[in-house]
Amino acid sequence: MNEVVGLSNGSLLADEQSLIRIGQQVLEEARRQGATAAEASVSVGTGLSVSVRRGEVDTLEHERDRSLAVVVYMGQRTGAASSADFSPESLRATVAAACSIARYTSEDPARGLADPSLLATEFPDLDLYHPWALSADEAIDLALAAEAAARDADPRISDCDSATVSSGEGLRVYLNSHGFVGSRRGTRHGLSCVAIARDHAGMQRDYWFSVARSADELEAPEEVGRRAGERAAGRLGSRRLGTRHVPVLYTPMMARGVIGQFLGAISGNNLYRKSSFLLDRLGDQVFPSHVQMQEHPHRPRGLASAAFDDEGVATRDWTVVEDGRLQTYLLDSYAARRLGRQSTGHAGGVHNLELQSGDQDFNQLLQTMGSGLVVTELMGQGGNLVTGDYSRGAAGFWVENGEMAYPVEEITVAGNLKDMFAGLQAVGADRDQRGSIITGSLLFESMTVAGE
Repeated sequence: MNEVVGLSNGSLLADEQSLIRIGQQVLEEARRQGATAAEASVSVGTGLSVSVRRGEVDTLEHERDRSLAVVVYMGQRTGAASSADFSPESLRATVAAACSIARYTSEDPARGLADPSLLATEFPDLDLYHPWALSADEAIDLALAAEAAARDADPRISDCDSATVSSGEGLRVYLNSHGFVGSRRGTRHGLSCVAIARDHAGMQRDYWFSVARSADELEAPEEVGRRAGERAAGRLGSRRLGTRHVPVLYTPMMARGVIGQFLGAISGNNLYRKSSFLLDRLGDQVFPSHVQMQEHPHRPRGLASAAFDDEGVATRDWTVVEDGRLQTYLLDSYAARRLGRQSTGHAGGVHNLELQSGDQDFNQLLQTMGSGLVVTELMGQGGNLVTGDYSRGAAGFWVENGEMAYPVEEITVAGNLKDMFAGLQAVGADRDQRGSIITGSLLFESMTVAGE
């Protein structure tokens, strides 16, 4: 193996060609050691994170990371290894470790690189790279502003657990022995605040955050702190509820988790294991006819935008649910082969999956619900994807006559995901775009709320 070209001492993100050469050397070394095929992922990243508490700096971290992952195939046997050391000796040892594992694994005809015909050949500029020239002092000032705004939001705010500002940028290149070479360069910046409220009855905490590819799209630190403070104070005086069957409204942040359960049920890994209640349901009515769900992986500045998935397969727009009917499963190459299908470009997850919003905002959804529960926090593991049974610890607000009456805690929301999806009454217009799943609030017709 030739000596690896060193990475620069400046921005790690200037080194795309160096990372590609490292990946190419890894693939060549894998071939030399007897692999019939191989793939390599090489990544570098830098970041700054500052947290403050009680007006003082709590943590200040400068990050500088790099990693290499290699997967080798010896016929139908496979092995994987990783390293954070890019020296020639380490690269050889990492490949040798992967080859050694492959020699002792069982043959699996579904293993292998992605189909060459599915690999990306076009790499549009998705506008994901917006570095933030943020100094540590500037980050501290922003975090302090968020903390101060949380304290000023309500006289019952007694403290802030933390206010954090972060900025990071990363570069990943992926190569395989089909000749595919692709790179992803992106930034991710964030502001968050956790506020603590107290009164004679006890203490409550809550948070708010903002995240974006570009710093100019972040909410102001004063807004992040204010919302954290108001949310914490609003939970004071929480009560418990008796067990009942009522409509339940998930706020957008909580709704994302419910949709995540659906995505798990249509993911290839659960389907080929026959561990999903949505097995063999393509084309079936899963949601009411008003529900539309699409994926848009090439959205500029999207937090989950990508031209190709983790195997190099080209991403494209997908209609996942149309008029409530399931239109596609989410498959990587291995699951696709196990199911006798073709990869859908979902190795690594979804890319900007979006539920089409209805025309009701949050307050209008409360009016539609009348009386019921608003869920603002969830705890526990969630649903059983084999049976669809769903149960989570929860907190939120009890609603009477379309108005939030009082906060509640120490309750459980339960149902069956199949029934919940079929009874999805409305998707709110209050969309939350801070993740790979974009959705508004979700109003379910009836769930079991268990408490006292």
